[in-house]
Amino acid sequence: MQTIATNALTFTYGGAKTPALQDVSFAVEAGQIFGFLGPSGAGKSTTQRVLTGLLRGFEGRVEVLGRSIQQRAPDFYDRIGVSFEFPNHYLKLTAAENLRYFAGLYQSTCIAAEQMLERVGLADSADVPVSQYSKGMKTRLGVARALQHRPSLLFMDEPTAGLDPSTSRLVRDLIVAARDDGATVLLTTHDMNTVDAVCDQAAFMVDGQIAAIGCPNNMKLQHGKRLLRVEVGHDDDLSCHEFAMDGLADNPAFVELLRSGNVRTMHTQEATLEDVFVAVTGQQLAS
Repeated sequence: MQTIATNALTFTYGGAKTPALQDVSFAVEAGQIFGFLGPSGAGKSTTQRVLTGLLRGFEGRVEVLGRSIQQRAPDFYDRIGVSFEFPNHYLKLTAAENLRYFAGLYQSTCIAAEQMLERVGLADSADVPVSQYSKGMKTRLGVARALQHRPSLLFMDEPTAGLDPSTSRLVRDLIVAARDDGATVLLTTHDMNTVDAVCDQAAFMVDGQIAAIGCPNNMKLQHGKRLLRVEVGHDDDLSCHEFAMDGLADNPAFVELLRSGNVRTMHTQEATLEDVFVAVTGQQLAS
């Protein structure tokens, strides 16, 4: 079952000479985490704005939750959650007050503010005005707000941008937990590590067009080298050896290294997502 489906989606901002989106076609299956990976200005956020009903006047077909976005059901916004790149909270209110206020906008019963803040690691700061929050704390509060009404479809725009590694990991864990709870997630980002860690499928977007779609791991394998790199020796005297993966078990030199007892590391030489992005698009994946 497809939660999102577009065909030949094209959109041009007023006054612009070139389309921000051009012939964008993709589908997101229910229960997937689908990532849009690309540099700033690629069209990722514009795609999300169309899918959430914030931008009109597009060309092509767009279906979300089984209906055309132009004919979305009255409960559409009860069924989706959106975490924005730039947090937009009421700064004079506390985190708990923010969540309670937005909970009142939904018809469905929301998860208690205290419980949501516990999930995102903000329980100890529940009664602190959001004006005193760091960027990472505001981002986590935005994720809590997007999740509190148990949406079946979650949109997340650059959820790890500018965050420290521990906060980024927490956000990634929340994304996976949402998927495991039954939500479908569309993630837009230029952070290849996040896509690599959580996405079931990913699309590479450049200049408003999709250059490739596939499983991140499969794409890395397709563009990698079938080589095994082995480091042997001691900390102050390491040597590196490469072996073809084909026929590896029958390679006498490789077997001899294994028996030497001096092997320190072994790594296959699959490509990174950035390698794949450059190979497919000819561009660097810069923010």
